[in-house]
Amino acid sequence: MIVSHLDQLDQQVAATPAMQRAIEFLKSVPAEGLADGRVDLDGDTAYAIVQSYDSVVPSGPLLFEAHRQYLDVQYVQAGEEVIAWAPVDQVQVTQPYGGGIDALLGHVAEDSITRVKLTPGYLAVLWPTDAHSPRVAVAESVPVKKIVVKVAVGQ
Repeated sequence: MIVSHLDQLDQQVAATPAMQRAIEFLKSVPAEGLADGRVDLDGDTAYAIVQSYDSVVPSGPLLFEAHRQYLDVQYVQAGEEVIAWAPVDQVQVTQPYGGGIDALLGHVAEDSITRVKLTPGYLAVLWPTDAHSPRVAVAESVPVKKIVVKVAVGQ
């Protein structure tokens, strides 16, 4: 996982064509934001999912996810949240990959979790080895505007 400010990301990740499109897209997003939904950047090679939601105060164990086919670039445009991280090999799997869904789901022991606070302008880049649980409230639930750019692995 890489945690960075958007202005510094191009110095920290490989400038593959798809990742470069992702960075350029995020830098071009207007301050007032975009409507929620999918935005195609390069078909299934790179696309964005614009989301608005309230962060969640957990009432039990966090649910982690990991992906095989895509990197996640999770960019907070407004609000704040914690993204919990752990190595994918620490996940106690409750739903394995399959069924046409690029996600493994499960739980992680509390002592294996690293928490990172993301505020406007900051993002996390997550590879297939990075299990993550986004949308976690910093202290109390707040509205969040986030853009998740999916970049195909190796693109």
